[in-house]
Amino acid sequence: MQASSLTLPLARVLLLAGAAPTVHAQAPYPAKPIRFLVGFPPGGTNDIVARAIAPRFSEFLGQSVVIENRGGANASIATELAARAAPDGYTILLVAPGHATNPALLKLSFDSVNDFAFITLLAESQNLLVVHPSLPARSVKELIALSKRHPGDINYGSSGTGTTVHLSAELFQFMTGVKWVHIPYKGGGPGLIALISGEVSLYFGNVPTVIRQARDGKVRAVATTGSQRTPAAPDIPTVAESGVPGYEVTTAYGMAAPARTPRAVLDRLHADAIRAVKSPDVQERLKGLGADPIGNSPEQYAAFMKIEIAKWAKVIKAAGIKGE
Repeated sequence: MQASSLTLPLARVLLLAGAAPTVHAQAPYPAKPIRFLVGFPPGGTNDIVARAIAPRFSEFLGQSVVIENRGGANASIATELAARAAPDGYTILLVAPGHATNPALLKLSFDSVNDFAFITLLAESQNLLVVHPSLPARSVKELIALSKRHPGDINYGSSGTGTTVHLSAELFQFMTGVKWVHIPYKGGGPGLIALISGEVSLYFGNVPTVIRQARDGKVRAVATTGSQRTPAAPDIPTVAESGVPGYEVTTAYGMAAPARTPRAVLDRLHADAIRAVKSPDVQERLKGLGADPIGNSPEQYAAFMKIEIAKWAKVIKAAGIKGE
């Protein structure tokens, strides 16, 4: 009895002593590469913005930021992957403009607000109405007149149903009374290629995607979609000033993580994302592409997204736009 009474405490001591070396402090974040989900194929504006920011972001984080293009369903495939990912800071999302339009267009398996921790609005840009050189319209007024003479004969491409590229054209038709045929593509890159090849006649491309092709004469620039002319192309008038008053569409690109990501991790992601956006080389590249760098607080960005979702729901309902 005496031996056994001594053995049990001794065993506990030995067990504790043996377990002690296996207890490790949690590695500081980030301790491994971070997956950066982009909901469109390479070549479109979403991909361009992500790749403009990723190198500096990676440098400040001290870990690789690996861009993963998961295109489809107006970025909702990548968005669902982000919503379902572990909330540990190792999966982040490039929030596409479609994040604000998808709730009114698609049956989603996630909540576009509550399933995400919004980090910051990275950049904004306008769309640019461009046409194939063979289309005999050099202004908005000429395009409207041509379209009304040939209702339903002109087709336009988009980067997918529900994207601002698509909605820019739908809003234009709604406000002017013209009728075009929509041909959706799986991303801005494929949509632009279709325009250059003459497969479609016009396209409301994101400025960073189409501005170089317009400058090179591969497509003809007609008008931009913002309330004011874009600094990237101050010589190109807006749709509003060209005869469609009140017309305005802008595109926003942000960063988010899954909901329930620890606050300390979100703070680190936010701080380094802001550093990346404010870096002179990133600012120069984004502005050169026609995008305006932003970089705001998580609270400001979350409020912005709620407003955008409500705004586009009204536009989509008024225009009678249906998701696919």
